[in-house]
Amino acid sequence: MPETSGSTGRTPETHVIDFRAAEQVLASRDPRGAVKLLDGVIDVYPENTAARLLRARAFFAAAQLRSAELEFSLVLEREPDNAFAHFALARTYERQGRPHPAKRHFRLAAALDPNPEYLRAARFDA
Repeated sequence: MPETSGSTGRTPETHVIDFRAAEQVLASRDPRGAVKLLDGVIDVYPENTAARLLRARAFFAAAQLRSAELEFSLVLEREPDNAFAHFALARTYERQGRPHPAKRHFRLAAALDPNPEYLRAARFDA
């Protein structure tokens, strides 16, 4: 019999299914649905950076910017070299009207990964 987590009867496999479903739900432009799926995964696996990064993206897409900022920041505490997380946190700050922290994280993203989008956003020439 598969090991279950708590009284929910959920198995590790169902959490993987929820994570994959959340990816699809977010791709189909239902960020709140993705957050609901990911909440259960993160409750059981709070250290799972991939789930937190996906939930941060969903919060951002749902314009829940404070929640997105918190999740992206948690990801960066665990993975300070995650260029995408720096870039996404910068976009979050930008949408909040906070240009100074946005510029810092755009530049960190570009320094970590010379992705053309990151380099344009970093505006090193300005």
